[in-house]
Amino acid sequence: MEEVIVRIVLIVVTTFCFVAIIMPLIKKLALHIGAVDMPRTRHIHTKPMPKMGGIGIFLGFLLGYMLFSEPSIQMNSVLIGGFIIILVGLMDDMTELKPIVKFLGQLASACIIVFYGHFLLDNVSAFGINLHFGILTYPVTIFFIVGCINCINLIDGLDGLSGGISSIYFLTVGIIATIQGHFGLDFVLSFVMLGSTLGFLVHNFHPASIFAGDSGSMFMGFIISIIALLGFKNVTMTSLIIPLLILAIPILDTLFAIIRRLLKGESPSKADRFHIHHQFLNRNFSQTTTVLIIYLIDILFAFASILYVLRDRTIGYIVYGILTLIVLIFIIKTNVIIDVDNNIIIDKIKKNNKKIKK
Repeated sequence: MEEVIVRIVLIVVTTFCFVAIIMPLIKKLALHIGAVDMPRTRHIHTKPMPKMGGIGIFLGFLLGYMLFSEPSIQMNSVLIGGFIIILVGLMDDMTELKPIVKFLGQLASACIIVFYGHFLLDNVSAFGINLHFGILTYPVTIFFIVGCINCINLIDGLDGLSGGISSIYFLTVGIIATIQGHFGLDFVLSFVMLGSTLGFLVHNFHPASIFAGDSGSMFMGFIISIIALLGFKNVTMTSLIIPLLILAIPILDTLFAIIRRLLKGESPSKADRFHIHHQFLNRNFSQTTTVLIIYLIDILFAFASILYVLRDRTIGYIVYGILTLIVLIFIIKTNVIIDVDNNIIIDKIKKNNKKIKK
């Protein structure tokens, strides 16, 4: 176990230091090529911000792969699919692509993972129920990958939010894999990405000096889906439900956003300011406090997952139940699904922006 811990520390520290050191250079590059996020009505920040943090995370991932992983067809598919995601995200960071173009890029990367890398979600066994997808295996897996990409992409609205949530996921999966003695590709990717995202957070936590951009948020979601799929060789409650519960906040936020927009007769891809993090801001929480609250909720889901897998399923169920109750109360008390009075909420947002400026 001592050797494993040394390896983990080496992976995390190496990628962390590398990304943290190169990020200032990426900021300058982003400003030079115009990959800058300008303040607009629905945005929280009040000044132009470089948004190529995803390039730094991707470079950290590449370094980690070269130093700590081994070549394979699966890894080749991850590299190709990841490069497509980064390329599409970078183009969007520079020129704002249409949603359909971004979706096609996500679809292309998912198809490479499925058809070339042979990552497949073909059956699920949980709660005594066995599901075999059969002919639907390929579309289900593609849907899963694209869904993970967009979950992280949609929640990327505050300094440190997407990077922090992703880091919690990578750390939790890494801990579970280590204790269970699984030291395969999912183990390596989890800790490589943990170091890379933490290195990015040095520059992205409030007050941020660089954003992840679509390149970063989509790439983090992409790798999250890969790590989850690596556990689907023997799909059980542990490998399917647990990773999804660790991502409870971004998944719920995505579902709420889709429902909210459909109820208003709008496109599910239309941006708005009624995400979970906006609900906290509307109640006069600061950016930092809002992000820390979401971190805490996500950590509790992660803790419940670790308890369920490694110690006591009953306690895990109890914590899950409490967190579910909190989520239900949150839905009832906020406008996260139905914005009852747009004018009141917009006024609160404007007042909060004025406070941030001060």
